[in-house]
Parts: sequence; C-alpha cells; structure tokens
Amino acid sequence: MSEAALHLEVRAGLATITFDRPDSKVNLLTRAVMLRLDELLAAAEQGAQGGEIRALLLKSGKRRNFIAGADLEEIAALEGAAEAAELSRRGQAILLRLDRLSVPTLAAIRGSCLGGGLELALACDQRLASDHPSTRLGLPETRLGTLPGLGGTVRLPRLVGLQSALDLILSGRQLDARQARKLGLIDRIVEDENFDTEVAALAAKATRLRAAPAPRRRRSALTRLLRDGPPARWVSERLMRRALLARTRGHYPALAAALKVTVRGLGMSAEEAYQQEAEAFGRLAVTPECKNLIAVFRLTEGARKRRPAGEVRSVKHTAVVGAWPLGAGIAELFAFQTIPVRLVDLDEDRVAAGLRRARELLEKAGERAGWSKADLQRRSACLRSATSYESLEVVDIVVEAVVEQMDVKREVLRRIEERVQPTTVIAANTSALSVSEMQEGLEYAERVCGLHFFDPPHRMPLVEVVRGARTTDDTLATAFDIAVRLGKTPIVVQDSPGFLVNRILTAYLSEAGHLLQTGTPVEQLDRVMTRFGMSVGPLRLLDEIGLDVMAELSRSMVAALGDRFTSAAIVDAVLARGVTGRKGRRGFYRYVDSRPHGVDKETAQLLRESTAGEPVGAAEVEERLVFNMINEAARAMSDGVVDAPETVDVAMIMGAGFPPFRGGLLRYADSLGLSRVADRLRHYADSVGARFEPAPALLERTAFYTA
Repeated sequence: MSEAALHLEVRAGLATITFDRPDSKVNLLTRAVMLRLDELLAAAEQGAQGGEIRALLLKSGKRRNFIAGADLEEIAALEGAAEAAELSRRGQAILLRLDRLSVPTLAAIRGSCLGGGLELALACDQRLASDHPSTRLGLPETRLGTLPGLGGTVRLPRLVGLQSALDLILSGRQLDARQARKLGLIDRIVEDENFDTEVAALAAKATRLRAAPAPRRRRSALTRLLRDGPPARWVSERLMRRALLARTRGHYPALAAALKVTVRGLGMSAEEAYQQEAEAFGRLAVTPECKNLIAVFRLTEGARKRRPAGEVRSVKHTAVVGAWPLGAGIAELFAFQTIPVRLVDLDEDRVAAGLRRARELLEKAGERAGWSKADLQRRSACLRSATSYESLEVVDIVVEAVVEQMDVKREVLRRIEERVQPTTVIAANTSALSVSEMQEGLEYAERVCGLHFFDPPHRMPLVEVVRGARTTDDTLATAFDIAVRLGKTPIVVQDSPGFLVNRILTAYLSEAGHLLQTGTPVEQLDRVMTRFGMSVGPLRLLDEIGLDVMAELSRSMVAALGDRFTSAAIVDAVLARGVTGRKGRRGFYRYVDSRPHGVDKETAQLLRESTAGEPVGAAEVEERLVFNMINEAARAMSDGVVDAPETVDVAMIMGAGFPPFRGGLLRYADSLGLSRVADRLRHYADSVGARFEPAPALLERTAFYTA
C-alpha cells in the first residue's frame, strides 16, 4: 500500500516523488508512507551524488489535495509518551534527509496542505502553490490536542518570524495561497489552469542550478533581532501565556506547550529544538485531551457524511423569507458560498436593513479571509431582495425565518407554498416549534422540514435538520445537503419539543435557576461551569437567549414533557420585573454596548430577597448541572429524537458550547462511569427533587459508547 501511495520517477535530471493514496480523496502521512518516503529520499541522495538527479519535485496525484496531514488513527492508537516521541523523532529524521538534500527541492502544493503535509513542504527549498480556492495551508495540531511533530515548530518561525509562526500554530487557522505568499510561507503562486505546465517548467529550471538556492532573507538582521531576539521572545512568551490561560483556563495543554516549544526553540540549536519538539509531542499525544479532541474531530467529520437516505435535489437558486437579523444571517451563508439567494420580506425598510446586514457580514468575512475585491463582489452579487412572494417561483429551496410564533409561521408557509414549484423544498427555521404542526393544512406537506440555524448563523456551526410527520426522505436529504454546502455540521432530529439541543439546554438552564434559588451567587454558578469548560456560564447564556424566550420555552417543555422543566420561582420573579437579558441591557448581568459589565445590582438585590435554602458548593453545582444534561440526553435518545450518542455529542459541542476537550457530553459520562452518574442522580432525587430521578435509558446501559 505504501509503495502504491507514493512513487519516484526520474527524467532529464528531475526526480519527482508523487503522493497518491489509492482509493482515497486525501493523502496522509502514515508510518508506512513515511518509511517509503525515507527509501525514496535515500535513492534521491544516491542519484544526486552520481549526477543523475539535479532537482527533486514533491507533488500530489490528486487535484484538490496535497497532503492532509498525519493519520489520526495512528496518533489515537499511541499508548505511551516514549513511543509517541520516537514516532516524532523518526519523522523529523526523514524530513531532515529531505532538508539536507544537495539538489534544489520543490513542493508543488495544490489543494489542502495541512499538518504534516505543510511540515513536509517546509523542508523543501521552494514552495509553489495553486491559486485555486481549495489550496489551504495550516498547522491544525493544537486543535487536536498536540503540536507539530515533524519540525514545524522549528522551521516555521525561522522562515516567517516568531509572531506569524505562533499565530498559525496556536490558532490552527488555514491560509489561502495569497495569504501564505504575503506571509512568506510560499514562494510563488501558480495559476491553477496551468499548474502542471508551469510547475514542470520551474522544476526543469531548478535542474539547471548547481545547488539548492540560498534561503531568501526577507528581513534585515536588525529586524530579526528586534522581533525574534531574546528580549522579544521573553516578552512574547510571557504575554501570550497569560492570554492563553485567560482564554482556556488551562484546559488545553497543547497550546501552552506549543507556545513554549516554539518560542524557546528559536533560541536553541536546530538539533536541540527538534529534540524538545519530539519530547513535547510525545507527552501531548497520550493525554486525555488529545484522545478526546481527535475523537471529536472524527465525530464532526462523520456527522457531515451521515446524510439521510433519499435523493438530493439540485439547488441552484434559493430564498430566505423574513429579513430579521437571523434571516439576514442565513442569507449571508448562501452568498458566502456563491449560491444565489433572494431575501424576501413584505416590509421594505426591514428588507433593506436585512440586505445591508447580510452585506456587512460578507465584508467582515472577506476581511478575515483576505478576499480580493473580485472575490467579495462575486459573493455580494449573489444577494438580492424582494418585497413579494412572486420572486419565489424559480427557487429550489426556501428557508422561512420569520418570528417564532406558530400562527405566523403557518400563514407564511401557506403563502410560500402557493408560489413555489412543486419540487421546491420548504425549510422552517425554528428552535422549538413543531414542524409536524406547521405541515398541517399544506397541500405539499411532504416537502416541508425544519432547519434550525443557531444564532448567530455565521458563527454557530450546527444545524438541526428536523423531520416532520410527513417529511419525505428526499426533502430531508436535500436540506441536509444544503446545510453541508453552507459549511455547517447538520444533525437529523425527529420533530419533538425542543428538538435535541434546546431540550437538553432547557434542563440545564432550569437547574441553574433552582441553584440560584438556594442563594448560590450568580458569579459562582457561571465560574464553576466556565472552569468546567463551558464556553459561557448558564446565567450568562440565559441573558443571551433572553429570560422571556426561555420562560416560553420552559412552559412548552413542561406541557409536553413534564414538570422537570419547571423554571425556578426566582427566575420568574426576575422576569416579572421586566428584566429580559442582554437585549434589554439588563439581565443577571448589566450590559453596556452589548457587553457584560458585572452582575446587575438590582437583580442581585432581588435574588438576595428571594432565596430559600443554603448556597451549595462548586462540586454540587457542577454535578447537578452536568448530570442533569446527561440524564435528559438519555431520555431524548430513548424517545427517538436522535439515533446515536455520537449525534448528541456533536450537537452539544457545536450547538451548546460543551467543552470539546472532554470528548462530548455522553463520552464524558462514559469516562465517569454510568453507575456513578446514576448513583449521584439518585442522591439528588432524594435530597433535591424528583426531577433528578435517573432515566430508565441511563440505568439500562453500562456505557453510551460500545467498544
């Protein structure tokens, strides 16, 4: 297999090593591939010494992938730090052989060049990159709980400077060819249409050189000293370590390790720096955080491939009905992917404001991505607006995004149905309303489904694709496919109260209210859960959602599923004072320019006057909140809302901010042991209330994930 994955060809003094993994869309640097590369580099060394080889070109046999990185299955299987460190050292030695080759070496990058693929390219003298949008360069290892282990922390800062290297390594972000060229990561951008021809010409030119070209010095010695010298390194490490600790609360050890290794390696000899990198890689690769983050990566990648059975209809023209901020954000997603979209609203002022918002979101996205004016214009041209339903006659999918009221949505869906083609998919954007109820009275109810975009849609990666009672497989498959095309991770859920994420979140947030009722301070509740790893604390999240919205959701959940969702009296009392959350500038926190500025004093006074009981400690806060979510997730699975624990974990990480380093809500439950979770739930059922009674589906299992 390794011999089939890459091979060496020598012609007219040019040696070409082609990576082309059989039966796969991507190339990976497996152990076998690396060993085969070592053999081919040894052959290239002999050829260079004998004069038969005067240059070496590394390329891919796949048009849209250079090398996607290392094989995560192999990393996940590592059991000891010594074994992992030795794997890194062996890989470093192979790339050093490439680095020290006596003839010019070139990497022809077309498509994704990530992780070990970029480290391989960094060991070459020149990097040529296609200008096609699929060309992306990056080092995502810290997002997987480890760090570059094939020399990336050593070569990258020496090539582009410390600050630029740290930005790439610590963020894991990916660059297109233009951004990479500006940074100095690549040497030349090649037009994709003429890629093979131009690369061949440049490689042939390299064969006429007597030796590898000297590295280009983009910065003066003074600049390097000021930016990468000992004082600058000391300041950079100190400031960034403090910033990382504030952002991660120490939960992601790979970030701190990568910072230390990259900064200090710049002050070492290359040999010492490689050794330091290998040892750090070895320690990180066997941590629980690394294992969990790799598992989460596999879950999210798998979720996007779990398209439901059914024929996907062609979608070329789209529309969003409802130009409120959420609808405008959804329209921007279509335009971002260059899918023509029409934003429809009967209110002229609202549709004009929605169109402006969508275009502003596109401009901000362009700034982050480094788009050219032409790139931005091409996407902006996909945005159109209309003030009548007549414009829907040519669209293939319509997303309804009006206010969250059943009567309003049913009327809008009826009017949409009158105008669209018989094959058009109609997707209702709702966070909790019944899609089956919306289908009632429609002539073509089978083409209606739910598409729950989380707010704000340009940031939130999850979409719940909701199957109503009459939704067909073709409708569901088409909606799922469009969510993937929009860059989202979709999950299929059955129509039920709150669907999946809001059902579990309602249980979580309701319990936060009950904890408030005991007198446990606002700051303590939120601090416990952010230290646990949640992106924000429960009361801060309540402010974001809106206390009025949450109260309505709780009432609907109680009516459908029982009293365990009943909100605490203390939260109702806060809402009764007209306190609604961030949108009203007052919630549990006070807001200035939409940013929290401490606990709201009036709300805090009301809480003090309304508490009953004794404040609880941090351990109980964490258990009551997290175990309540686990219990409700088990009930949701038993009710058939979703079909697998993987779906729950993807949903809670991407839709509710559950910490990825813990592997997901149900994987975390497995790590604790379901018997322990059930015992603690029984304890709280006896001491706090029947809402903690363990779900039968939890008691029936020994684990959510089976080996």
